[in-house]
Amino acid sequence: MKIILLGYMGCGKSVIGTFLAEKLQIPFYDLDREIEKETQKSIAELFQTKGEIYFRKIENEVLKTFLAKDNDFVLSLGGGTPCYYSNHELLLQEDVFSIYLKASVDTLVSRLINEKAQRPLLHNQDEVSLKDFINKHLFDRNFYYHQVTKIVTVDDKSVEQIADEIKALLA
Repeated sequence: MKIILLGYMGCGKSVIGTFLAEKLQIPFYDLDREIEKETQKSIAELFQTKGEIYFRKIENEVLKTFLAKDNDFVLSLGGGTPCYYSNHELLLQEDVFSIYLKASVDTLVSRLINEKAQRPLLHNQDEVSLKDFINKHLFDRNFYYHQVTKIVTVDDKSVEQIADEIKALLA
């Protein structure tokens, strides 16, 4: 089973993915980390030096490579991954169990307000503009985020509770 976690930045894909993979005793991968390994550049560097279109092309290629593997794993996607190329359609394969980790705007703002330095798309946002920015992105990405096997709401839940909920969905 290929378990794919998607959702907006800050929803907990990497943290939950790591915990879930450990619980299921299968490998965990983060698509952004895999892109960084492949290109030998950070995501921020790729955005700055090559631009978003180049980044999205590499992202699509690395995702396809991962989904072609035969082994079981948990993979967390970047927040925008499902929205480019035909990435959302790749998640509809038979051996893929995709999960949208859905977080409210307030949850996302509270998590992201202190992480702006590590997130290239958020550098110039204050709390008010960040909320507007997230609202607009969620509206734009709504269709893609809902092309999944299951939706799990993450607000006010611990990592363990979310992982247990996902594990129950897999049974």
